[in-house]
Amino acid sequence: MLPQLALVPGEPAGIGPELCLRLIQLPRTDCQLLAFADPDTLRAAAAALDLPLQLLPEHAIARQPGDLRLRAVPNATASRFGQADPSNASAVISALHQAGQACLDGSLDGVVTGPVHKAVINQGGIAYSGTTELLADQAGVKVVMMLANDIVRVALATTHLPLRDVADAISADALAATLRTVHTALRRDFGLAAPRIAVLGLNPHAGEDGHLGREELDVIIPLMQRLRAEGMDLIGPLPADTAFLPQKLAGFDTVLAMYHDQGLPVLKYSGFEQAVNITLGLPYPRVAVDHGTALDLAGRGIADPSSLLAATALCARLAAQRKMGV
Repeated sequence: MLPQLALVPGEPAGIGPELCLRLIQLPRTDCQLLAFADPDTLRAAAAALDLPLQLLPEHAIARQPGDLRLRAVPNATASRFGQADPSNASAVISALHQAGQACLDGSLDGVVTGPVHKAVINQGGIAYSGTTELLADQAGVKVVMMLANDIVRVALATTHLPLRDVADAISADALAATLRTVHTALRRDFGLAAPRIAVLGLNPHAGEDGHLGREELDVIIPLMQRLRAEGMDLIGPLPADTAFLPQKLAGFDTVLAMYHDQGLPVLKYSGFEQAVNITLGLPYPRVAVDHGTALDLAGRGIADPSSLLAATALCARLAAQRKMGV
């Protein structure tokens, strides 16, 4: 039984729908996809790119390039390439909610999501901070954001916080919860029996023994010692400026960065096109593209599908791993 994955294109006026069209032109032996989307938007993307599209009932089987099973989530207004309309915000959010609920109900095994335009969602009258938070709230769990490519995995202790607020957010309890979530996901989803996690310091040179800040001495090191006693293999805290050297990365399975721009610039420089965004801690795998809606590229057929291809392949592997572990 192949994993059954939800495919949510995201912002209908962006590149998400056409990337989904490119995705389904390739034969799949690792999963079956069920799109949660507006059918007219998908047809418009297929016409713009001159690609075949055959929309199928959701319980059918996709067999040919261009076949796509669909659960229709109609837009309020016909979408136009590059012109995001706040009136379609409710359809975008509904597609995400329906996909997440299908996984919670057990009818699907994972979710692959395209790019969503946060500002347009909020302009549509829906308070929205991100799909990661939306799916976590729906499932009633705490989650961790991880970005990954073929070179490195980077998990984040804090995500979209102003830099002046980061230090206050690095508490022992919060850091412990994050590391336990990462450790569990590496074992369950990635099949790593004894994952090695590199933990970055918050301050330059990991605090320089307290001369450049005391967060390492007062919070991070004592917490790491406690978790090592529980059996976790934790390295650090490491200075962020040298932790990503290739010879260092060879000894880790994942790097935990203390804040967004401490770890993600390195990951994106090392392979932005193949980078994906993974939500750890959900009851199911969720993998997203690591790029935006690119409204200026929509409908032109030049958007790079590499991140969506990588996200789908990884979500299929993670879902299969979970099914094996059941």
